Amino acid sequence: MVIDLEEAAAIDLDAGIATWQNSPASKIAHHGAACCDISREWIIGTDFSQLHAGNALTGPRWLRKNFKWGPSKWPLHWCEAVREKTLDCGALAALSHELFLARGVRSFPAQFILQFNDVSTRHWRETWNAAGSCAPWLSEGLIYHEGCAVVVGEEEIKLWDATATWWINPKQFGGYAALLATRVFNAQSAAAKTFTWGPHRLVANTWQKVKHTRVGSAGPTSAHKCRSKPRVRRSAKTKVEADTIV
Repeated sequence: MVIDLEEAAAIDLDAGIATWQNSPASKIAHHGAACCDISREWIIGTDFSQLHAGNALTGPRWLRKNFKWGPSKWPLHWCEAVREKTLDCGALAALSHELFLARGVRSFPAQFILQFNDVSTRHWRETWNAAGSCAPWLSEGLIYHEGCAVVVGEEEIKLWDATATWWINPKQFGGYAALLATRVFNAQSAAAKTFTWGPHRLVANTWQKVKHTRVGSAGPTSAHKCRSKPRVRRSAKTKVEADTIV
């Protein structure tokens, strides 16, 4: 069963959408010189090495092993990005987007609005302030986040969270860290204007609220069976396949 967001959450979400309505997706800048050319080639070359002839739709998780999540100074150039120890969600998303494109995969910048509590947002604001950075991505228990929309068939997409290093589940339940809204940028006028993400239809370049699944909608009997289901040991091969979109 799919339901709309609750009235109270929708009011806060409307304010968040208004706050980030004109926010562009992050993009790594280029000095137009060899410094950025070399840095970009290093990033792309490292990605191909890490991919090791694997599936091009495998998420570039190695970025988070190289860069911690934290404040970034903008504008951010390629030659600066490779020297940083920490990168924010926008930088990680922009790099992931470029890597998917370099692999020959159709990718689009994606923006998200997630729900968190005041304790978390206050902590992050203090962290950003301590680093001498502002935090326009925080607003009243909501956060602005970035990732990629990767085309996996026709106009079907998967949403990659470059910071969390996972594919976002189209089935959302609301609550802490829930995805409330998303926007997929598509600057190609001849390309598709609408994408399919699980049960959702996403109109390109437009903030859209994500409908949530009601917790316990399957009924107490089914829920009990799910909890009682024995855990299955996964082989190494299964783990690799789980990391890749099929």
